[in-house]
Amino acid sequence: MRVGVRVNRADALGRIAEHLPAGWKPSPAPIVERLYSLVIGGEAKRPGVRHFSLLYGDIDKLARTHDAEQVFEQFESNLRLFVAEWARRRVFVHAGVVAWRGQAVLVPGRTHTGKTTLVAELIRAGATYYSDEFAVLDERGRVHPYAKPLAVREGESAKQKNYGVDFFGGTSGVKPLPVALVVASQYKAGARWRPRALSAGQGMLALLDNTVSARREPERALSVLQQVVARARVLKGVRGEAHETAKAILDLLNRSEGEG
Repeated sequence: MRVGVRVNRADALGRIAEHLPAGWKPSPAPIVERLYSLVIGGEAKRPGVRHFSLLYGDIDKLARTHDAEQVFEQFESNLRLFVAEWARRRVFVHAGVVAWRGQAVLVPGRTHTGKTTLVAELIRAGATYYSDEFAVLDERGRVHPYAKPLAVREGESAKQKNYGVDFFGGTSGVKPLPVALVVASQYKAGARWRPRALSAGQGMLALLDNTVSARREPERALSVLQQVVARARVLKGVRGEAHETAKAILDLLNRSEGEG
């Protein structure tokens, strides 16, 4: 898919590249499927007057603020969702993803479910990083890398700060992998990780609830998710501290490999 971006200031062009999705490529095509317009404001000629910074997606106003940084953040967030919903050859599921011994672990969940924290602990424990936002699935149900920086929420404001995978002592995956385990969990202080196994149908519903294009293309989404749950084990339960859950997940995978 082709997306166009225009700005009112040349110095904003360099910032745009920092907020584009992983794997993007420039295109000379004059026709695009979505056009973003960024109007960067700032101090006006009149003393005490500041212009707003604005963001438009096609004709829709997405942001109006005196903080230009918020415009770039909103642009990045909206663009990622647009790509996730309209991708032609991939199905995007809100999920963190790591790899362990050649197989992928999916942690589905939207914002504030603790998936990035769990992904970070899995990386610290030796897993390979694939994504903290989307599981990008092909028609065979394999997951592809979407290795953007991990967006960790910090402090009482819960403002996100990006960290590269090397900050957690890990590396990023580069090839598609089959899914071995789906972990549907949500953090609860003091909880112990005692998950229950879900059936293939229940597992598909858990993934479908987090699939970006589910309403627009339900048949394609279901076809891909069926490939995932036909091979993967699906577990659900509340969890406590992420480092304890990460160890339990990897121990489970090691035992399963030994039994296999």
